[in-house]
Amino acid sequence: MNADVNRAIEVLSAGGLILYPTDTVWGIGCDATNDEAVKKVFALKQRDDRKSLIILLPDAKSVFNYVANPIPDLLGLLESFDRPTTVIYPQAIGLAEHAVHADGTVAIRVTNDPFCKTLLKRYKKPIVSTSANISGMPTAPTFADIDARIKEGVDYVVEHRRDDTTIHPPSRIVKWEEDGSMTIIRD
Repeated sequence: MNADVNRAIEVLSAGGLILYPTDTVWGIGCDATNDEAVKKVFALKQRDDRKSLIILLPDAKSVFNYVANPIPDLLGLLESFDRPTTVIYPQAIGLAEHAVHADGTVAIRVTNDPFCKTLLKRYKKPIVSTSANISGMPTAPTFADIDARIKEGVDYVVEHRRDDTTIHPPSRIVKWEEDGSMTIIRD
């Protein structure tokens, strides 16, 4: 795993794209603070750049670096989730322009996956995590199911967990509204 992390960091630092396993599905990733890299993700996925992307962080306290006005008891909320959950926050800061939705919100998931946590802690920047599929196509349940165009379109494909056939569902998505309420987008 260490060699994978090292190589992924090299690629991310150079503005490249990686294909990597997450706590949910395989993802296409890049440095979420590098707008040119984020644009490459949209191009590879053939996705409208007005749609949002998920950003991965290694721990709950990191959210404070990318959200201008975090919710009260943010740490308690994030620790209460019993499965991978992406939270959409208002007032994103410190991220690439195209990593932030046009309305200023950002979708962030704190990962529990050991590979992702190690990568994020060592890279010290947020990483985009969007499903490894062409926009409009089904999400690939395993590495073997990922479209060849995605595998060939990234700069590095992580070796870790390629043979894992465990199917993980996409994350739950909730939106934290400015009035303090929470809306479930995808359960």
